[in-house]
Amino acid sequence: MKGFYVSAYEHLKEQMLAGPKVWLVTGVAGFIGSNLLEALLRLDQRVIGLDNYATGSRQNLEQVRELVGPGQWKNFRQIEGDIRDPDTCQRASQGVNYVLHQAALGSVPRSIANPADFHASNVTGFLNVLVAARDSGTKRLVYASSSAVYGDHPELPKVEDKIGRCLSPYAATKRANELYADVFAGCYQMETIGLRYFNVFGPRQDPNGSYAAVIPKWIAAMMRNEPIHINGDGETTRDFCYVANVVQANLLAATVQKPEAINEIYNVAVCARTSLNQLFGLLRGKLLPDYPHLKDCSPVYCDFRPGDVRHSEADISKAERFLGYKPSHTVQQGLSKALDWYRQHL
Repeated sequence: MKGFYVSAYEHLKEQMLAGPKVWLVTGVAGFIGSNLLEALLRLDQRVIGLDNYATGSRQNLEQVRELVGPGQWKNFRQIEGDIRDPDTCQRASQGVNYVLHQAALGSVPRSIANPADFHASNVTGFLNVLVAARDSGTKRLVYASSSAVYGDHPELPKVEDKIGRCLSPYAATKRANELYADVFAGCYQMETIGLRYFNVFGPRQDPNGSYAAVIPKWIAAMMRNEPIHINGDGETTRDFCYVANVVQANLLAATVQKPEAINEIYNVAVCARTSLNQLFGLLRGKLLPDYPHLKDCSPVYCDFRPGDVRHSEADISKAERFLGYKPSHTVQQGLSKALDWYRQHL
């Protein structure tokens, strides 16, 4: 079984190299978007990238350019613009075979502080991208949803058809995306696939700012000998997923041919729970040989954060069955890869 899933992705990459297509990646300068760009260019695909640089970074694109070299970089066309503008979305979608929609505002606490901004980018912006893909005749749109839509549903692992009450405006915007995609499939016969990401991490994820994700934020703090803050008692768990797994899921979702696999939603994770205390221990252990000050490092425990889900773990059997998805990196393997990048760039 394992060999089948690995070969499904390897076979796809061979097909892509043999027949380049045109891809639109929204949020291309972001963490996940730039990793998708790198993978697509390495497979000789033609890529249009759309970003307004509100959260994305030009430096991310420079790093991709250096990694792929001029021969593959020439297949990339960059559009600076905002998904909140319908005309920009229409212009970016012309001649596109596949859309990988990553552009969004992230962070649960930030959404609680600024719900209107999140609605404008994550719901209105998503609707603009959907309409543009419909109007341009795009073959399929794959979009980033989130494990946040499971809300207060207590069951573990999380199964796609069992969701609870949303606990934040961010979660509500991602659920709205899923509803709009389903409506467009029914009303306009569009092909869409939603991917519920579970705590993605990896190279080019920004460690700075008050809303930074926990893994890059802790890595940077440990390297700089700054305090590590844990919200709650540290027994909150997450299904941390290395970004290469997310890239795989996007490419498989965009190209899957099975009719029953299309217009569905899939969990993207590794099906493993790691507590914040365990994560602290893993990062400290991996960094200790190079940063001896961590020998005496202990976390500082704070209040639980409003809107946070207590435990999260994905059932990935649906993605395995319909997409041929099989995670290539465990949490430990992903952390080792990510740390190599942060050692070089922090």
